Amino acid sequence: MPLSDFITSLQDNPYFGAGFGLVGVGAGLAAMRKASMVAMIFFRRHYMMTLEVPCRDKSYQWLLQWITQNAKHTQHISVETTFKQHDTGKISTSFDFVPSVGTHFFYYNKTWIRVERNREQHTLDLHMGVPWETVTLTALGRNKALYFQMLDEARRLALKREEGKTIIYTAMGSEWRQFGHPRKRRPITSVILDEGLAEKILNDVREFISTPQWYTERGIPYRRGYLLYGPAGCGKSSFITALAGELEYSICILNLSERGLSDDRLQHLMSVAPQQSIILLEDIDAAFVKREEAPATKAAYEGLNRVTFSGLLNMLDGVVSAEARILFMTTNYLERLDAALIRPGRVDVKEYVGFASEYQLRQMFHRFYPEMPISLAEQFAVEVTKTNKNVSMAGVQGLFMFYKHDPKGLLQNVDKIGQL
Repeated sequence: MPLSDFITSLQDNPYFGAGFGLVGVGAGLAAMRKASMVAMIFFRRHYMMTLEVPCRDKSYQWLLQWITQNAKHTQHISVETTFKQHDTGKISTSFDFVPSVGTHFFYYNKTWIRVERNREQHTLDLHMGVPWETVTLTALGRNKALYFQMLDEARRLALKREEGKTIIYTAMGSEWRQFGHPRKRRPITSVILDEGLAEKILNDVREFISTPQWYTERGIPYRRGYLLYGPAGCGKSSFITALAGELEYSICILNLSERGLSDDRLQHLMSVAPQQSIILLEDIDAAFVKREEAPATKAAYEGLNRVTFSGLLNMLDGVVSAEARILFMTTNYLERLDAALIRPGRVDVKEYVGFASEYQLRQMFHRFYPEMPISLAEQFAVEVTKTNKNVSMAGVQGLFMFYKHDPKGLLQNVDKIGQL
């Protein structure tokens, strides 16, 4: 049979024509599907913006809270129970609602935004011990400033909740965790140090904060170290807390005696400390002693942690030490500290916070009894120093608390300071 006749017979065959038609339709649909996928990918790349926020990011909870307040069409929500501490110490419970796992839509700045909150049940955040979560935001357009504005509003909303509060952080694993509830800022005038000392330290810290360019131009590492030393109960830790409140900074308490703390983890914690925070190393003498005294005291410290003295020194001013850092150390025994630890460059300012002076005693009397004449404050200061010159401010405050409504009783019982 000639080839032309064979082709003609196939064309006249209805089964062949139907099959060929189906193949053509299938090929056409496949081509259309492929074209639509390519078009969608092109559209997403050039005309849609996607923002992914993982649960480890600081802005994660901020964003969830902000979405709840702005996503009026979100009906699927989850509850988060929070506790607020009042000035009286009373704890009140409040319930916050955040978008639950799933897809949500809301309208912001003339743009519809799709929010998808995903939770990986089989993947855990090892630091938090909870399932790994992400929030993905998708919006039409190419204006990335939309997301910047949204995140900034979420940050300001979160900071407004903490306004007027001092946040305390402690090291947990390889990150900083908030410790307890945010505390009301303590006025710096409520901590009475010797005359001019509080102002001197405050002015030095403010001068450091305001002059980063000065350090950069001269090639000097932008960090500042302070050491407050003196007897216990004289106001070292209280002043640092009040100073953080005055500067609107948080406090990161680092315990060098913590089991499991290593040199590497110490360096990492310093590098990831929250911005605008004071690093506090309390009772630094309890963690390390002078190197020449180490053999005699080795048994007392052996096995407590894996932080070495050289690791601490490298953290303070080594090659990988953190910049833009304010660090405070306290000790009751200056003579126990190694000279290398407190040399200039590691400790820039050393101040003695000692027993109560007459100036402090007068100021304390005025604070508790503002209506009393100055002569009584002078009499109180003279009586205290005459009775005992080595009186801590904590002991003096204890006496005031016992006679807080009885100034005459206070003057008659000056000899009981530290006994009540």
